[in-house]
Amino acid sequence: MSLNRQEKAVVIEEVTAEVAKAQSVIIAEYRGLDVASATVLRKTARESGVYLRVLKNTLVRRAVVGTPFEELSAQLTGPLIYAISTDPVSAAKVLAGFAKTNDKLVLKGGALPNNVLSQDGVKALATMPSRDELISKLMGTMQAPVTQFVRTLNEVPTKFVRGLAAVRDQKETA
Repeated sequence: MSLNRQEKAVVIEEVTAEVAKAQSVIIAEYRGLDVASATVLRKTARESGVYLRVLKNTLVRRAVVGTPFEELSAQLTGPLIYAISTDPVSAAKVLAGFAKTNDKLVLKGGALPNNVLSQDGVKALATMPSRDELISKLMGTMQAPVTQFVRTLNEVPTKFVRGLAAVRDQKETA
């Protein structure tokens, strides 16, 4: 069912709004993907905070004009599903993870702001840790010296108390 001019304008506005706040746009060909698999993919994307939608390529070309993702227009051929995310890694992780278990979904490429990615680039991006994982690792690294310092400070009174207990035990037995 084709869209009329007003419906197309609404879709273009919606996609433009998503692209404006996006850090990555990943595209994949979904030819032959059954409805049950597509539903699982959509659920996974929703849980990861990824905007996932099948769109007409011409509408996406119009939506990305004047954005940092404008260079992506050259890759927009064939039946494509678009994953748009505010986290640079999550869209790539969702599609690449799903493509591993379902051979009908084929990664085609993607883009980061002002940077077009090939299929291999998307796979490499999918292996990177997400922003939240990186923050967790950073906090753990920053917290480790403080934790060790507190343990060291705590060890002095602990050793003192153990020494006193040993002297007490020695005097009681003597």
